[in-house]
Formats: sequence, structure tokens, C-alpha cells
Amino acid sequence: MSDHPRSAPATTDGATTTSATGPRHPVDEVPPLRRLLPLGLQHVLAMYAGAVAVPLVIGTALIEAGRLDPGALPHLITADLFVAGIGAVLQSVGVWRVGARLPLMQGCTFASVGPMITIGTEHGVGAIYGSVIMCGLMMFAIAPVFSQLVRFFPPLVTGTVILVIGLSLMSVAGGWVIDGATDGAPPVNVALAAGTLAVIVLIERFAPPALGRLSILLGLVVGTLAAVPLGLVDVSGVGEQPWVGFSTPFQFGLPTFPAAAVISMLIVGLVIMTETTGDIVAVSEIVDRPLTPRRLADGLRADGLTTVLGGVFNTFPYTAFAQNVGLVSITGVKSRWVATCAGVMLVALGLVPKLGAVVEAVPLAVLGGAGVALFGIVAASGVRTLSTVRFTDRNVLVVALAVGVGLLPTVSPTIYERFPSWFTLVFDSGISAGAIVAIALNLLLGGERGSRGGDSATEGPSAHDAVRGAQLAADPEPPTR
Repeated sequence: MSDHPRSAPATTDGATTTSATGPRHPVDEVPPLRRLLPLGLQHVLAMYAGAVAVPLVIGTALIEAGRLDPGALPHLITADLFVAGIGAVLQSVGVWRVGARLPLMQGCTFASVGPMITIGTEHGVGAIYGSVIMCGLMMFAIAPVFSQLVRFFPPLVTGTVILVIGLSLMSVAGGWVIDGATDGAPPVNVALAAGTLAVIVLIERFAPPALGRLSILLGLVVGTLAAVPLGLVDVSGVGEQPWVGFSTPFQFGLPTFPAAAVISMLIVGLVIMTETTGDIVAVSEIVDRPLTPRRLADGLRADGLTTVLGGVFNTFPYTAFAQNVGLVSITGVKSRWVATCAGVMLVALGLVPKLGAVVEAVPLAVLGGAGVALFGIVAASGVRTLSTVRFTDRNVLVVALAVGVGLLPTVSPTIYERFPSWFTLVFDSGISAGAIVAIALNLLLGGERGSRGGDSATEGPSAHDAVRGAQLAADPEPPTR
């Protein structure tokens, strides 16, 4: 079920088109299959390393703690991809009031890593999945209330949060380039990352527009091919994996619900909703579709339902993935059906472990080069949003402090190790910490209350003008162009 009827495919990528049933927003355009498949694959490749990182980290820790058998790790990865694909379809297509109907991808959130390891070590794997299910149910239930926070996200706040997202994720790209080395990144890794980035830039500059939209995918392909003669592409895992493998619900036992574990995960759920709100606001700005509280609530419900499915299929809490927001911006392809295609591919990867092993063969250093472009574009999108704000001294202070606090866990990962777990759950995530500081300071200093509020009037209409206008209109919202 979608906001607009699907008719003949539109003929453009960047502007509203007209179909037999009336104007169509670029978000609702259906690209032809020859473009839909590579664009969807590009989203999969952009998020794959980040998507499998959480089950790898948590699974390895639980195996070392004796809570899981070593053979469980492949199941955790395939289950993660399977549920992530379902979540992407829910977000992009929408079912009832579930899904923002925007080009969003879902993946396991890093905010859950610490609590999950602690819960699994102290209470067992069943407690992990019991607390994840309760977390998802809570997120689903309070989504309409939480969605009212959209009025606290004027351009000053959204631009700052998007900027923090991009800058925080840059450490992920750096980690991919380092690839586990303890004495700095190997020069060959840096060369591969730089080469991948150079290919992306050259394709953007010299290739036809159709190929330019696939610059990230082509950069990954060229970088991987360059790594083959260097012996950095390991395809041994492909032969070891079966062609078909199904994720079995409750494979590691029935869920349990210790009170401490559940309370801890409910706090994580609030952090997840804060992160997802920032991502949904960001992608709505990029695709120029008004974000109403109702649409935001639908997106948060998709997070909650996907997280419940994660608990059932032995994986972890889910959130919208910021790196794919950057991909939407850099490609200029706004269609939500591209995300739908990527979600179907993720489901397939979750059912066919051999295909997942092929994607896993892409060297992390190559992914790191592409990540620099993706995450940098996210940060630049934040700067673009901030360019609509008139910078008074107070507004400068809001941005400065929010970015500073948001980057503290990135530049100094151990800064909050001596603090209580409830504190680190929030402030160890630079995204949620930056968002909280930006919102609080904007309210405290009397900054923006909308696109033209207070002493920070913007030059021209923003997405938040559209938000208020769309609130007065019937759903679905009309095109904004």
C-alpha cells in the first residue's frame, strides 16, 4: 500500500512527473528494471559491511563468553540480512500505518552492541531476544507520541544532526580502511581506498549521467577487481556456504524477560527512535517530501515492528541506516522503489548464504573508500540545510556545542567508560547526543521554532514550512514541487 497509485513509469529522476492519475513525486517514480536492479544493488553494497558488523561483534563476544556455539555466527549474519530486507520493504512500500514510504534502508544499530553483550553475558541469549522483542513493542506503541517531536527539528537542528551523523560515521570508514590493524592502516589498504574514491570521482566527472548514478557501485567493483591480484579478495567462504538457508525463529531457545535487561533495552529503544528520527528528517529533506508527524510515526512503527521481528529471528534492534541516506543524496535518485528493490535483495541474501558470501568478499578497504564519499555527502547535506539558517550568535553556539558533544565519543571512544550504563547508552552515540544537545540548546536559547521563528529566520521556505502546510492537508500529501 503506498501513498500514490502506481501507474506508468516516470521518465525523469529529479522532478515531479505527470502520470495518467495526476502529478507524481520523484519518491513515487518507478525506474525501469534495467536501472532499478543496479541502483538497488548499490544500496545493498553501501550498507552491507555496516549491516553485518553488529551481529559479528555481538556474536563473537557471546561465543568468547561461552553463551553461543562458534557455528552460530553465520546464522546471525543471514538472519540479520533477512530481517533488514523485510524492514526496508516495510519502510519504503508501507503497510497500513507502518513505513515512512521514503527511500530508507534498515539495519542493526550500533547503539545496541554494548547492552546486548552485557545482557547476553549475564542473563543468556534468551534474555537478549526477550528484551529486543519488548523494545520493539515499546517503539511501535509510542511512535505517535514520539513523532510529535518533529516540531523540535527546525532547519537549525536538522542541519546540525545531519552534520553530526556524517562526521560520526567517518570513523566507520576509517575503521574499514584500517581493517583490524593495530599499528595504523596498511599502505595497500590506503591505496585501495584512495583508488576506489578516485574511481568514484572520475565516474561522476566524465561518465554519462546514467553511469554517474552508479558511481558508488562501479567504484566498489573496480576496487574489488584491483584487490584480486593483491590477494585481498577472499572467496573461500563462497564454497563453504550452502545455496539455501532459512532463518529459524527462536533457534537459540525461547525468549526470557529479566527486568534489568528489558529496562536497559527500553532505553536503547528511545536512542534508536532519536537516531531514526534524524535519518527520516534527513531523507525527507533530501527528496523534498514534507514530513508530517503521521509520516514520522509510520516510520518509527516500521522500526519497532522490524525490531520485534529481529527478536523472533535471533537478531538485534533495527534503525534506519544513515549511509544509505548519503547514497540517496549523492546519486540524486529519490525513488523509494529503489530501496524496496534493495530490501528484496537483502531478503534473498538472507536466504542464500552463498550470495551473501560473494558480497562479503568485497575488501573492507574498498568499502572504506566508498564510505568516505558516502559519509562526507551526509555531512555536506547537513551543511546545505544549515545554509538556509541565519546565523546569529546563539545559533552559532547551538551548532558548535551540538557538533562538539556529538563528536566526543568518536574522537575519544573511552570518554564515558566510568559513567553509569544509562548515561553511556545515550551519550556514547554521537548521533543521539548531538541531537539532544541541539534540541535542548535551541529551546533554551530561544532559537528556531520553525523555519521563520525567533531570531533565526531563514531565506525562503524550508521543509518545515511544508510540514505545517501538509498537516492541514489530507493524507497522502501532495507533491512539493
